[in-house]
Amino acid sequence: MAKSEQITREVTSWPGVEAGLGTRGEFGFRVGRREIGHLHGDHVAHFGFPKDVWQELFDEGRIDYHPVFPGKPGYGARRIENEEDIGDVIELMRLNYDRIVARHGVPVEAA
Repeated sequence: MAKSEQITREVTSWPGVEAGLGTRGEFGFRVGRREIGHLHGDHVAHFGFPKDVWQELFDEGRIDYHPVFPGKPGYGARRIENEEDIGDVIELMRLNYDRIVARHGVPVEAA
């Protein structure tokens, strides 16, 4: 099974998560109107995090700068090369998911 399929299978199993193609060729995951991250094929995942969370993840080596926003904390990228990367991408999406659901709840239509 492709890396992106493994990630999609897990992330879309969470209540309220919808997935689909975006306008720039990305495959995104959303809770309501809020994106928890997106994939570019089987190669890379992109995320947005609060700057303090981003800094912690960056310091741990779990993410790098987003290529569209080099040097700008908040937007992160994670290469997907192996099983460990797949697991961490899922964990990073879950981090955003849990943060969004804690603040905004699961969308009513998905509850």
